Amino acid sequence: MAEILPLRAWRYNHTLDQNIENLTSPLFDVVTTKQREALYRNPVNSIHLSVPLGEYPAETAARLLETWKEEGVIAQDPLPGIYVYYQYFRLSGSDKEYCRKGFICNIKAYDWKEGVLLRHENTIPSAVNDRIELLEQTQLNASPTHGLYTDTAFRLEPYMDESIKTPIYETEDYQGVRDVLAVIHDHEVIKLFLDTLQDKQVLLADGHHRYEGSLAYRKKMRARNPEHTGYEPYNYHLMYLTNTEHDDLRILPTHRLLADIPMTDEEFLDRLREYFVVTPKEDPYELNEVIVGKQWAFGLYLDGNAYKLRLKPEVHQQIDWNFPKEVKELDLTVMHYFIFEKILGIYRQAQRSHPGLTYERNFTACISKVDAGKARLALITNDVSMEQVKKVCYSGAIMPQKSTFFYPKVICGFLFSSIKEDEFITAAAACL
Repeated sequence: MAEILPLRAWRYNHTLDQNIENLTSPLFDVVTTKQREALYRNPVNSIHLSVPLGEYPAETAARLLETWKEEGVIAQDPLPGIYVYYQYFRLSGSDKEYCRKGFICNIKAYDWKEGVLLRHENTIPSAVNDRIELLEQTQLNASPTHGLYTDTAFRLEPYMDESIKTPIYETEDYQGVRDVLAVIHDHEVIKLFLDTLQDKQVLLADGHHRYEGSLAYRKKMRARNPEHTGYEPYNYHLMYLTNTEHDDLRILPTHRLLADIPMTDEEFLDRLREYFVVTPKEDPYELNEVIVGKQWAFGLYLDGNAYKLRLKPEVHQQIDWNFPKEVKELDLTVMHYFIFEKILGIYRQAQRSHPGLTYERNFTACISKVDAGKARLALITNDVSMEQVKKVCYSGAIMPQKSTFFYPKVICGFLFSSIKEDEFITAAAACL
C-alpha cells in the first residue's frame, strides 16, 4: 500500500552543524511568538524556511533557499538514505526515560479516498493554502510530518538501533527532548524498509496541514502534466514514521478553557447534573488524577471551585450526532456533545471556531489561567489511547478537534527534502 522512498537530504554544512542546536526550530504550528523572535535573529536558522517572514513569505523563503544553496550554507547528501530519528524524553511526574523510535523518508502523497494514508482530524483551509504556496515556491519540504504504521514483528527496529549508534546529530531541543539523527545507506536494508511499508496503511498523527499542502500541490501538478506517471517528485512528501506497537509512543491530553459562559455558576452546575454525576473536590491540582482511567470522566475548575464530572451511562445513547460508534465512545465527543452543545448551546460546527474556546496542554496552566481571570472555567480530560486513534481512523471518521497531541513534536532543521526534478531520487534509483 504505502510507497516510500529514501532521499538525498539537504543538510547544513559541516562548519555550521557543529552547533546544530542553534539551527533547529519548532514546527510552524507550535512555535510561540517569543520563540520566533529569538530564532529569527539567527540568519541561518531553519525557521526562515519553515515559517518565513515578509510581505510575501513564500517568495522570501524561495530566494533565501537558493542563496543558501549557492553559498554552501546547506548541501545535498551525495547518497540516498533512510534517516533514523530517535527522541529521548521524560514526562512530568515520572523518572522513566522514553525513546520514540522512527525514521524519515519520502512517501507518496495519497489522496484520502485511496485509503492508504488515513487522517483523524480536519484542517483549516487558510492554513493549508499557506503551506501550498510555500511548497510551490520553494519546492522543498522543510520539516517532516508524523505518520504511524503497524508492524507487530518489529522488523525495522534492529537496523534502526544499529544505525543510531553512529549518529549524525545529537542535541537537546526546545522541549527538553534529546534528538538523535542517523542515516542508513545500505541498499539491501533500505529495500527492507520499502518492502515492509508496502502492505501497510499509514495513520497521519501530526502535520495534517502540511500533508494537505503536498496533496493539493500533487493534484495541481498532475493536472498540468499530460504524461503524468506517478513517479515525478511532486508526488512525494517528507514524513517521519513510527511504529504504533511501541510502548513509548505517547499521546498527551489537550484540555479546554472557556473565557465565559452565558449563565451563573449555579445554573451551569445544575445543567451539568442532568447528564453527569458532579462531585466537588478540595484540591484542583488533583483533578487530572481523579479522572485517570475512568471513561467519560472530566475535571472541572470553575471560578476557584473544583469538581469531578462523570457521565451517567444511561444518557450516553442520547448522542445523536451522525458519528460511528468508535467516535461516540470518545471522552471528547461526550464533552463536546453534552457540555458544549446541549448545555452551553454551542453547536458542533460552531465549536471549531468559537472565539471563547481555547486549548491548553499543560494541566497546571489551566488552573493558573482560571485563577488569574484569563478563563471562566477549565475542562480537564484524559488522554486518547493509540487503540482509540486506530479504531477511529480505520472507521473512516474524524475525531473532535484537538483530540491528540503526539509527544514529543518532531523538530525542523536536521534535514530538508527537495522535490526539484534534478535533486530528487526516483523509485528506480532508490532500489539499486
